[in-house]
Amino acid sequence: MTTTTKGLEGVVASRSQISSIIDDQLTYVGYSIDELAENASFEEVVFLLWNKRLPNQSELDAFKKDLADNMEVPEAIYDHLKSYDLTKVHPMAALRTAVSLLGLYDEEADVMETDANEKKAIRIQARIANVVAAFARIRNGEEPVKPKKELGYAENFLYMLNGKEANEIEIEAINKALVLHADHELNASTFTARVCVATLSDIYSGITSAIGALKGPLHGGANENVMKMLLEIGEEENAIPYIKKKLDNKEKVMGMGHRVYQNGDPRAKHLKEMSKQLTKLTGQEKWYNMSVKIEDYIKANKGLPANVDFYSASVYHSLGIDYDLFTPIFAVSRTSGWLAHILEQYADNRLIRPRAEYIGPKNQKYVPVSQRG
Repeated sequence: MTTTTKGLEGVVASRSQISSIIDDQLTYVGYSIDELAENASFEEVVFLLWNKRLPNQSELDAFKKDLADNMEVPEAIYDHLKSYDLTKVHPMAALRTAVSLLGLYDEEADVMETDANEKKAIRIQARIANVVAAFARIRNGEEPVKPKKELGYAENFLYMLNGKEANEIEIEAINKALVLHADHELNASTFTARVCVATLSDIYSGITSAIGALKGPLHGGANENVMKMLLEIGEEENAIPYIKKKLDNKEKVMGMGHRVYQNGDPRAKHLKEMSKQLTKLTGQEKWYNMSVKIEDYIKANKGLPANVDFYSASVYHSLGIDYDLFTPIFAVSRTSGWLAHILEQYADNRLIRPRAEYIGPKNQKYVPVSQRG
């Protein structure tokens, strides 16, 4: 007997060694997200996801160097971004196309050996940060900034974005956000990537497919919509009346609740604390205060705590980042997880081909067009 599960909720579709969500606890290769968020660099986490172990110092130094050495992109990518009507192009659409275009400039794009795929993973992870930063600058009428090889990943991203080196709290905030968003078991974009490469399509196709899935507001686009909501509310005293009206109208409040967590997203508290620090530092405490009021009200009235997207919005906004760049930054981080899953899929591949329960009409007879009414 066929059982249909809408949205594949609760269906186990693969086995993986990369990350787990068990009893509301998120781990990367068995390491608690709490420990990693408080202690690890993003580069350590990427190495962990790809190699299933943490690096020693010499391995970490070499890995950081590999990422930094591969961060520059072909000039044609910048030229392509400059060709857009940037008043109409969403950054996620630009990112999706730019990553696909990067594949055309990679001589090993269609080489499927393990070593070649690992090298491409380095190039993709390194360059996606450059693409997002370049898009942001080009649409503001500024030239892209080349990365500095002596800077770490989070620091380099902020440098390429702003054209100046960041302070410690800014680097910590971005590093922590990158660590927290790096992987999340078999989410929609990760599943999309695995389905794509299970056909033995190339790694660039897998990442491009994943970006397309992340673009949706029910997945990566949530943090962008959280900031839109906060800006619409404007002031702290407007927060509860605004949310109450939304709930009365049975409208969804973005950034609240999560399908796979019953008692709250374990990642949210880290960005909540980062939001508190950053908004105080930048004199924008109202965004944090407003967010806390909304979270408390929704939790009390709907039983839904905040998820990772909710406080990432005020963190990024405090860093001066436009809200439509929030999801591309999510993609910069999640690319590490996508690549880990793609490499894992290649290593033990089987075509992913589920069935569908047919619910349409049956036993119909063909009628020539001349006899149809």
